[in-house]
Amino acid sequence: MEKLVKSNAFVSWSGGKDAALSCYRAMRDFHVTYLLNMVAEDGRISRSHGIRTDVLRMQAEAIGLPIVQPRSSWETYEAEFKKALSGLKGKGIETGIFGDIDLEGHRQWVERVSRESGMEAVLPLWGEKNRENLIEELIASGFEAVVVAVRRDLLGPEWLGRRIDRDFVKDISQVKGADISGEGGEYHTFVIARPLFAKRIRITRSEKIIRDEHCFLDIRECELAKRSDCVESPFPGGCGEA
Repeated sequence: MEKLVKSNAFVSWSGGKDAALSCYRAMRDFHVTYLLNMVAEDGRISRSHGIRTDVLRMQAEAIGLPIVQPRSSWETYEAEFKKALSGLKGKGIETGIFGDIDLEGHRQWVERVSRESGMEAVLPLWGEKNRENLIEELIASGFEAVVVAVRRDLLGPEWLGRRIDRDFVKDISQVKGADISGEGGEYHTFVIARPLFAKRIRITRSEKIIRDEHCFLDIRECELAKRSDCVESPFPGGCGEA
């Protein structure tokens, strides 16, 4: 029987749990070769979760994939995103993987800009109505993620730095008006280990910041460490020392 050749894909990368789980699911059907992360004009922080760009580059190194980080203002975001897609298409990439769950406006946008750039948009998490099952899949798959941003009207700064585990699920399920997956912007996360990662990220210095209606965990310094349960990574890089 002829072996099916997987098409090349990039992942729209925020550094958080939904992007990571989308990548993990997409690997069944696609050959993931790049991460794409839009950043602010000064190149300092990500446009998505406000994470420092050097921290995201370290995360990509831990995974073993190259990361593309185009700069843009909010006004030039779409044009720069399309320019980045054009560059990736020139590298033989045909598909974009996106982590949206049920925000219809987001889905329409990624499908349109992908189509106009000659690519297909794939949303592996789309339509997952049982949020608890989605978080359980993340935990059961072995992902480790921490909360790096919250909405102050629902969650306070004490939530920053919390691991996404079953205690987290139990606690946030009791917060009135909060989506357990954070799809309404209730919280954002940063993935630090497994199962995509050949190495784990150890956060060594961070600061809690309150800005307007949000609280942020500003990761100032981090380092790569060897995984204690290291197995062969699905990406180049293997399981070497930090």
